[in-house]
Amino acid sequence: MSISTNSAVTEFCFEGRFLDFVIKDGYKLKGLLLGTSEGEFYIKLAKHLRSAFDLRLAKGTWLQVVGTKQYNAKKDQLTLVGERVMAASYDMGIVAAQIPAKTKPAKTQTILVCQKSDCMKRGGKALCQALQSELKDSGLEDSVTIKGTGCMKNCKAGPNLVMPDKTRYSKIQSIQVPALIDKHFPEKSQDKAKNIPTLVEV
Repeated sequence: MSISTNSAVTEFCFEGRFLDFVIKDGYKLKGLLLGTSEGEFYIKLAKHLRSAFDLRLAKGTWLQVVGTKQYNAKKDQLTLVGERVMAASYDMGIVAAQIPAKTKPAKTQTILVCQKSDCMKRGGKALCQALQSELKDSGLEDSVTIKGTGCMKNCKAGPNLVMPDKTRYSKIQSIQVPALIDKHFPEKSQDKAKNIPTLVEV
């Protein structure tokens, strides 16, 4: 009697979302469930992977699994054995759509305003109040701060201030603040029609 082989072993490479582990006897890791564009698959882990696998893996993590698949025609059964498991590449569109990009917290920028008496007499106090109000209105209060400084050596042209990009301004009045914020934070400031006096850089 001849023995016919009705199963063939081939390689596979699946990429998808980790759904859950498959545990036998309450503690033995056997494999994992992977959700792919083609459906949900049970992948048996090779023995060398079972002992090294981190069971803290978060559900929903995108994985790439490489291994062998064997189809048994007699039983109409497909067996997948994972030999390598890796985090899926982040440059793939499907992965990028599922895993939100990690954003770095925005760096705080600082506007320096002279707090010496000459500048304060020439409108420095009103200038600070106008800056705070405009930053709040433009949604910039969390990313831009106002810091008082000592004399900027330009007392007669006060009030004086320095923007985050080191641009210095003199004789700035509170009415000019919206234009100042629009100029230096165009991507953040609100779109408003404003009739503002021309800014004078020094």
